[in-house]
Amino acid sequence: MASFIYLIILLLVIDLMISKEPVESKQENFDYLILVNKEYKIPDDYLSKADLIVVHNFLREEKNHTIENMTYQHFCELKNNLQEEENITIELDSVYRTVQRQQEIWDKYVRDEGIDYARKYVAQPGYSEHHTGLAVDICLRINGTIVDNNTDMIAQKEIFSKIHAKLPDYGFILRFLKGKEDVTGYNYEPWHLRFVTKEYSKNITEKNITLEEFLGKLPKKKENRDNYINYSYSLFYAFILFILI
Repeated sequence: MASFIYLIILLLVIDLMISKEPVESKQENFDYLILVNKEYKIPDDYLSKADLIVVHNFLREEKNHTIENMTYQHFCELKNNLQEEENITIELDSVYRTVQRQQEIWDKYVRDEGIDYARKYVAQPGYSEHHTGLAVDICLRINGTIVDNNTDMIAQKEIFSKIHAKLPDYGFILRFLKGKEDVTGYNYEPWHLRFVTKEYSKNITEKNITLEEFLGKLPKKKENRDNYINYSYSLFYAFILFILI
């Protein structure tokens, strides 16, 4: 009898030791799919719900970042995998921003690049996804040099292709897709990642859709235009049918 009990205990221990896919630990009652864009403002009570932490930037010793806790855990896993398997070095460049900091960035781009450029690449204060701590702008290190200029990073097509391929495995999506400018309101940004958890990242990426499309929250201008186009087609086909009859 004692031997039988010992055998059962041994089997239970072995079962616990067998490696299984880790279960993604989420912060309870927290919306990892929160939408903040040109039409949806950051909720006033958001910071009271978010688990923000301060972390170090290893490419710039003098720089720290504030970021949502689980977002950072998964970013580190992504960063380590890219380094080990692709010899690609990425690091946090810009993550959580206060509304005040966003105002400073907005003013700088308007002053230096003009209002049209700012509207394509920079959110107005209160409407930036960076207020969530879930959005991650990354920079690259290539041959010992930090690459963080927008134009220079867009030119790194091969590197970003490898980075983007791995995003859904770590709960991230590419937030501003090429060809989806009329949905997101922003130009293509290969460096701007968004954490949505693994539960949703693969589905969104495989469908090649934006967060807005996944949530069914299209911009009002596009929604109105699509409705107008559908209505126009309906009238056209009704007219053709009338002629044929």
